[in-house]
Amino acid sequence: MKRHRSFSLPYSMVTPKSVYLSRRSLLGSLLAAPGIAASAERIENVRKSGYGKGETLTPYDAVTTYNNFYEFGTAKEDPARHARQFRTRPWTVRVEGEALKPRTFDVDEILRLAPLEERIYRLRCVEGWSMVIPWIGFPLAALLKRVEPKSSAKFVAFETLYDPKQMPRAAWAGIPLPYVEGLRIDEAMHPLTILSAGLYGEVLPNQNGAPLRLVVPWKYGFKSIKSIVRIRLVRSQPPTTWNLANPREYGFYSNVNPAVDHPRWSQKKERRIGEFFKRDTLLFNGYGNEVASLYSGMDLRKYY
Repeated sequence: MKRHRSFSLPYSMVTPKSVYLSRRSLLGSLLAAPGIAASAERIENVRKSGYGKGETLTPYDAVTTYNNFYEFGTAKEDPARHARQFRTRPWTVRVEGEALKPRTFDVDEILRLAPLEERIYRLRCVEGWSMVIPWIGFPLAALLKRVEPKSSAKFVAFETLYDPKQMPRAAWAGIPLPYVEGLRIDEAMHPLTILSAGLYGEVLPNQNGAPLRLVVPWKYGFKSIKSIVRIRLVRSQPPTTWNLANPREYGFYSNVNPAVDHPRWSQKKERRIGEFFKRDTLLFNGYGNEVASLYSGMDLRKYY
């Protein structure tokens, strides 16, 4: 399977910082009412959070043109090219399994469950590159609590839409589809774990996982599943796509860990998109103070 790991975005495409910051200020002045204004593609009434304060953001053009979304092609530039006509309305998400009140939610109903926040999170990919992105979303826990998980729910399984008519390039993805992922229930309920509907003040682009994706900032990027249509609360550890495709290289937990190398890539260093020099990779992607207690007593080399 051919994989593209180099970053080829020319600097001519990078949005100047001054322009980007003034653009965000303009968007902020236009915020008026809750919800998404689809006509303008901006997300309104988003409250700021303290997450990521002081971080240098990755340019918008890089975040939206350098993506992994194999249903739309395996090259990094493919999703931005081939997901343009992907339909994200109407859209529903079924939440079921070990729950007292399983049900199907309309995506716009989901977006009214909790106040939307901008959270600047780092995203670290297993290939060795990273980004800093101002996600817009809310804690996954707000959705899961609506279905009242049973005490028997130990894990949460997620599934991406798989529509060959809209995703003809998925036939050459080289991985089993539909794309599936999973978290332990305490990971899923952790306040850092969010459902995202936007970035940079705007509705989430199709190539970034519209209309609703998971963001788990202390894990490698492939855990943050895109375009979710089903969530199941389950008793046992669920299968995950990359672990099914290659269990030697991709474990269930997939926590960012500089001490555990991928067989093909060292995890000790990373290159932030837009920067020339590499930097040290941080355990749990730098979120150890918040999440290390989830793994107390676990051998993180065995449970990689």
